[in-house]
Amino acid sequence: MINSNAYNYINVLTKAADASWTRNEIITNNLANVDTPGYKRKDVSFQNYLLQELTSGDSTSLRNRVNDVEVGNLNATVYTDFTELSYRLDGNNVDIDTENVEFASNQLYYQTVLDTINHQFSMLKAAMQK
Repeated sequence: MINSNAYNYINVLTKAADASWTRNEIITNNLANVDTPGYKRKDVSFQNYLLQELTSGDSTSLRNRVNDVEVGNLNATVYTDFTELSYRLDGNNVDIDTENVEFASNQLYYQTVLDTINHQFSMLKAAMQK
């Protein structure tokens, strides 16, 4: 992470990439435990924290709202889904089809965030070369 508000957009994107990577690991763990009796699926909460940070400021422009984000408040939180919904009699609530869709969606999200970070660094590099 770069310790400057000038790079806050990149810092926010880095936190999003970290959260997505964590979610990827959690979904993989859910898939590995699809046949474990009593296992409860886990997931990652990050977008709620990001949305809260982006909407808590007084600024109207997105750029200023991103610059005002307290990056230290953006941490992915792993939680266990204890809902009563279970697809099996043994209490396991992992649905392999849902997990596979979430896994694919998370992969696309992660790749998009990385592409955006790379684009930001390319723009910085281009600006420094002029």
